[in-house]
Amino acid sequence: MSVPGRPAPRRPALERLPLLLLGFVALIVGTGAGLARLAWPMPTGIAQAAAWHGPLMVCGFFGVVISLERAVAVGRVWAYAAPLLTGLGTALAVHGGNGWAPYFYVAGSGVLLLATLSVLQRQRENFVVMLAVAAACWSVGTALWAGGAAVHEVVLWWLGFLVLTIAGERLELSRFMPPSAAALRWFALITALLLLALAGSWLALWQAAPAATWPVQGFGVGLLALALWLARYDIARRTVRQRGLTRYIALCLLSGYGWLALGGSVIAVAGLQPGQPSYDAALHALLLGFVFSMVFGHAPIVFPAVLRVSLPYHPVFYVPLALLHVSLALRLLGDASESFALTRWGALGSALALAAFIAVMASAVLRSRRTRPLRPTPPARN
Repeated sequence: MSVPGRPAPRRPALERLPLLLLGFVALIVGTGAGLARLAWPMPTGIAQAAAWHGPLMVCGFFGVVISLERAVAVGRVWAYAAPLLTGLGTALAVHGGNGWAPYFYVAGSGVLLLATLSVLQRQRENFVVMLAVAAACWSVGTALWAGGAAVHEVVLWWLGFLVLTIAGERLELSRFMPPSAAALRWFALITALLLLALAGSWLALWQAAPAATWPVQGFGVGLLALALWLARYDIARRTVRQRGLTRYIALCLLSGYGWLALGGSVIAVAGLQPGQPSYDAALHALLLGFVFSMVFGHAPIVFPAVLRVSLPYHPVFYVPLALLHVSLALRLLGDASESFALTRWGALGSALALAAFIAVMASAVLRSRRTRPLRPTPPARN
């Protein structure tokens, strides 16, 4: 995300690294907590955080990463309060301050929203509007959760935060292959459907009517429509024909859109009933298959911009991506066949994919330090 007229100050990477590390603490503990829920042996501290698997992954990890990227783009010191507050929420959750952690997440989401609105004042573009709407989804969902709502009752808002953030960033890059006016109208209609479904879910929660299914299934239809729109109009359709890093990023994006379509389809048909195999399948198709595919694809661009490191492409980048997709397919096969063993092993494979991704990115940075002076990788158009 770029902000015209306000170059980001050249802050040393060491000032940002601790904030990013707080996000990775949430990723490690959250992943371990998810494995503990599936009866994999974990250290006591991680196993005790099993109920926090979802909040740690969505708020603790993605909240920090997205907020930090936004703060770098905004270039204002106060914007760094978003990843800091969110990271402190994770620290509290991990060290027994569960009662206070949600309020720190709420505060962090509020700062992210203010930072995005400050961008909107200077850059009145459709993609910035989308990013602001996404940040508002995180604020609303986290506020409802801090107010006593269960995770499954606010999960649509958190999905809205992540999905609409990614959609906004892809819309920004569509300037290299501008969609037609008709395509943009379809995009607006899809967004309106998603927001209408979120409003319906809030109304059902306010009226204590958990049996209301149309908002959830409507949200699933919106996700499916968004996946089809992105697959049709994203620049990745063109860049996948190129080589090296550009093709790798495009394959991450296009495969992610497939998982988005699958997750949306499952929600549209089966809804989101906690404890059901379809609930596990839909959420992990979206959060692992879609969102983490986007993370894998954007990391070679985002990390150099945030930390000022060089992250040269290597074909080994495909190893974590392939492991992620294969293990997730195994997990969803377990859900479909009600085979706990397949679901369990698929989850472990996904955790190994995330660990492999971190190791591959770290080794790429170290390799670049040994071969040439530190220099950020130029952004790829994807």
